[in-house]
Amino acid sequence: MKKFLDEDFMLNSHSATVLYHEYAEKMPIIDFHNHLEPREIYEDKQFSDISELWLGGDHYKWRLMRAFGIPEEQVTGNAAPYDKFLAYARMIPYTIGNPVFHWTHLELARYFGITDILSEKTAARIYAECNEMLKSAEFSVRNLLSRMNVKALCTTDDPTSDLKYHLAMRDEGFSIKVLPTFRPERAMAIEKSDFVDYISKLATSAGMTKIETITDLENALLKRIEFFAAVGCRISDHSLDAELFSEASPEKANLVLQKALRGESLSSNERRSYKGYLLSFLGKAYYDHGLIMQLHIGAIRNNSQRMYELLGADKGYDSMDDFNYAAQLSGLLNELDLADKMPYSIMYCLNGKENDMLATMIANFQGGGVKGKLQLGSAWWFLDHKRGMFNQMEAFANNGLIATFAGMVTDSRSFLSFPRHEYFRRTLCDFLGGLIDRGEYPADYEFVGSIVQDICYNNINKMMFKPKK
Repeated sequence: MKKFLDEDFMLNSHSATVLYHEYAEKMPIIDFHNHLEPREIYEDKQFSDISELWLGGDHYKWRLMRAFGIPEEQVTGNAAPYDKFLAYARMIPYTIGNPVFHWTHLELARYFGITDILSEKTAARIYAECNEMLKSAEFSVRNLLSRMNVKALCTTDDPTSDLKYHLAMRDEGFSIKVLPTFRPERAMAIEKSDFVDYISKLATSAGMTKIETITDLENALLKRIEFFAAVGCRISDHSLDAELFSEASPEKANLVLQKALRGESLSSNERRSYKGYLLSFLGKAYYDHGLIMQLHIGAIRNNSQRMYELLGADKGYDSMDDFNYAAQLSGLLNELDLADKMPYSIMYCLNGKENDMLATMIANFQGGGVKGKLQLGSAWWFLDHKRGMFNQMEAFANNGLIATFAGMVTDSRSFLSFPRHEYFRRTLCDFLGGLIDRGEYPADYEFVGSIVQDICYNNINKMMFKPKK
């Protein structure tokens, strides 16, 4: 029987152990999608309490704590830090089969050197040991990143951001590239109550007096893309719902925008036309500016109206949606293809039933002599566990070239989340090693090892820093 969290954790074949220890283990990290706060990186924040560092902002943990019956006061409320930590520790032994159990103990081991199992019995000692270590400068935010061999990371940023912390870190020559991501979600969200106010804010950030037409909006977004690119932005991001795309002329999109700016209600078809037109426009702009386009598709957010009104967004009340969007996505990609302006694109599904659909869809638009131009993104959010990763890898391998895979992202708000790259790499090596040990691929470790290293780091490094249109 294998020991929990030993050196061969999650590696279930001889070939898997070879691929991980000889090829994957020491590869650097480019975390090209996360929600870390750039100000905290610039200021090299020093957390004083493990509860703040570990439990603050982590909706994965919050959802489990609620399911265990822990009062909200000890989840997102004003309970004392140790009370929150103790509540979490009391729950953790019951998370058998959940990746949070693995992540928790990987984080304790990799950052703090603690290999004991977290529980109600060990909570006080582990809490004290972690807090004592957090006093050391070695546990500042920048040192936490360096310890995990992070070479670059991409935060998630609104087009109106002044990016002052990214600029400051670039100008000081910080060894880790902290790059912005262009995420124009609020400009797309024409149905939101604050849309008109946001459009005014966008105009100001672009140096314009106001935005009145779709052409004005395009010009404002282009100015912000140019600014982001000048600061080092290499990637964009969109979170898409069921109203993803409908082919629309500039005139039709303009009419819809006019109605929204007047505060009039819009039909679903009108919203889809506006979003489809703008998404197509942005995709072409990304191509022109050498930015990667990320599409995160399938979240249904803020399901509990009561808790949304009480706590706000991003508090753990989102889940996977189940709408069908293959035809809409095909329409979007076809527009970019017809214009011969397909950017590097990474597409993530939140519902696992769509892995094969996405894997086959991206194959329709590969080409132009560019390797891996369209990607099936890593298992995302509710799929970010061993089985979800295996399913994503099988879909990519079965329907395309997994060797071109851009690899893992944390999609996290926590500075302790980077062992998730290790979790992914162990799963990747177990997947590919299993093929070798079952006789489904030759035992050419040097060659397969090079594929592993490409997926872990080299592919995304080339996509981001050696772009090809």
